[in-house]
Amino acid sequence: MTDAQLLLGQTLAFEGDPFAQGPQAARHVRRGAVLVQGGVIRAMGGAEDLRAAHPAAGITDYGDDLILAGFVDAHAHYPQTAIIASWGKRLIDWLNSYTFPEEMRFADAGYAAEIAGRYLDLVVSNGTTSVCSYCTIHPASVDAFFAAAQARGMRVLAGKTCMDRNAPDGLRDSAQSGYDDSKALLGRWHGVDRLSYVVTPRFSPTSTPDQLAAMGALWAEHPDCLMQTHLSEQLDEIAWVKSLFPDARDYLDTYERFGLLGPGALFGHAIHLEPREKARLREVDASLIHCPTSNTFIGSGLFDMGGLMADGHRIGLATDTGGGSSFSMLRTMAAAYEVAQLRGRALHPAELIWLATQGAARALRLDHRIGNLAVGMEADLVVLNLAATPAIAQRAERAEDIWQALFPTIMMGDDRAVRAVWIGGRALDVQQPELPSTKTQ
Repeated sequence: MTDAQLLLGQTLAFEGDPFAQGPQAARHVRRGAVLVQGGVIRAMGGAEDLRAAHPAAGITDYGDDLILAGFVDAHAHYPQTAIIASWGKRLIDWLNSYTFPEEMRFADAGYAAEIAGRYLDLVVSNGTTSVCSYCTIHPASVDAFFAAAQARGMRVLAGKTCMDRNAPDGLRDSAQSGYDDSKALLGRWHGVDRLSYVVTPRFSPTSTPDQLAAMGALWAEHPDCLMQTHLSEQLDEIAWVKSLFPDARDYLDTYERFGLLGPGALFGHAIHLEPREKARLREVDASLIHCPTSNTFIGSGLFDMGGLMADGHRIGLATDTGGGSSFSMLRTMAAAYEVAQLRGRALHPAELIWLATQGAARALRLDHRIGNLAVGMEADLVVLNLAATPAIAQRAERAEDIWQALFPTIMMGDDRAVRAVWIGGRALDVQQPELPSTKTQ
């Protein structure tokens, strides 16, 4: 087993769902080990036991650092990388003022490739090993994203964003071209290496009924793909949807009537849901994707994590770059904690880590491959330094268990806490990407 690598450190894995079973669903080993070979986790256990069992394996000793599954970001817009943290807009104005002008630039394949590489380097430097992203209407934006991920060996999901109304000239397709482009891209990329295509109508306001029907038809033809869109993010958005679809029972019905509701559907945000919508989403086992930094940054509202989890919904966690204000899933976990506090539910550190790993992977129907430390899982790992800054270190020094040691890093950590990232069993450089050139104003 000469190509095997033994990673030593604290380890954290999940043997169940902490929302259902509490923190005991997690298994922490103070001096643990993970054996990686051929891109897969081959064994786990105590450090000394695995060293004795695999004497030929190469060893990387991370000391007191924590080894866990790499973070999974279940909803992002990589084309918005360069406009992250833009000031002062709510959803509809955000799209018109920032998003659409930036997405126009992705007609240039070179620009798309530049941003795709920058984006993936940024998320990897923050410990994220898998992401589900929207692209733009341009097929080249999809090619660029998948090619960049393929070069890094990452498991990613993405799709061409389809819009045939309520968008600028040059940023609209049609029902037919959206279908044709998406089908061609799906055929080119889906299932290649670690890549998955996602059918991607942006949201009901930017797709005519004909285009929504075309996307529903495409998904029906390829049910092994996921479908992603947005749902009930802001109240003025919901009012807009009602004006565009006066016969719909509610926002969700604008998807349901066109075949865009079912297992494998990913609904970003899902904040202001009606009782019927909640019941149908739970009934079909669709995924709800919580984007807390985005929801607070653009003033959308407070996701009901406690209530929706108690009702049995499938929920993942995401940055929603660039409406979300951070590339970091640590910051996203912190925001999820803060939003839940405002809803009267204090999320346990075990629940937060689960949401950012196995929970997000489960939302993407990939929890059998990624999102946990377990034998047979793909070896996508992050190693966290739990004393990365003086402020975190002085708080963690008083910790009496792993959760007290980990929680300060969740709440105050950033890319400095990420000591190492392994993707497909290979250690990647986690240095920050080269900065783009800037001009003095």
